[in-house]
Amino acid sequence: MEERKLALQPEEIHELNSELEDRSPQEILEYAVNKIEKIAFACSFGAEDVVIVDMLSRIKPDTSVFYLDTDVLFPETYDVRNRMVEKYNLNLIAYRPLLTLEKQAEQYGESLWQVDPNQCCSLRKVEPLQRALCELDAWITGIRREQAPTRANAGVVEIDRKFGLIKWNPLAKWTNKQVWDYIIAHQVPYNVLHDKGYPSIGCIHCTRAVKPGEDLRAGRWSNFEKTECGLHQ
Repeated sequence: MEERKLALQPEEIHELNSELEDRSPQEILEYAVNKIEKIAFACSFGAEDVVIVDMLSRIKPDTSVFYLDTDVLFPETYDVRNRMVEKYNLNLIAYRPLLTLEKQAEQYGESLWQVDPNQCCSLRKVEPLQRALCELDAWITGIRREQAPTRANAGVVEIDRKFGLIKWNPLAKWTNKQVWDYIIAHQVPYNVLHDKGYPSIGCIHCTRAVKPGEDLRAGRWSNFEKTECGLHQ
């Protein structure tokens, strides 16, 4: 990927990360959307992401919000999407894979997610995200350090070297309890699968409910040594 010029200098990003570390997610979001014009929120409609939508609705409701429609999301995910659009009047942008499921099967074989989930994620998530980010200077995510070892060192603001822009993680230091306390306190719509043992929700074929005592992301790609889809690596 061709290297892009960052909207902020690395030294400034480093200073901001230290300065904003102890600020609230709302303060971090407010700074981000007012500092950078070409910024958008990537929403997966998980618990963290519906919290950020609610926060943005109170801070800067016209902030761009997009999602990646892999064509194999749970019906419950589409349901919360619709409820979020209705409640917050979202101008939601969908990015879909270049290949339909039928074309993917023709080129890569049936059920690619069972054979090569990394390739499937690359086609249905990573490439669409690249298109979503290509005109932006920064993006906002809902990742938290507590979610997985791969996210333990996430800064509240950092350079996303994979996609060549700035990445804001306003909930980085929040706990799962803080996320759910916010959802309840503000009556934020959420995916009902969370009530059925799904703390982390992706595509139908690669997500299962977790068992008591399992890691929050144990239900993702549970038959593979895979913990990320490639968006946050």
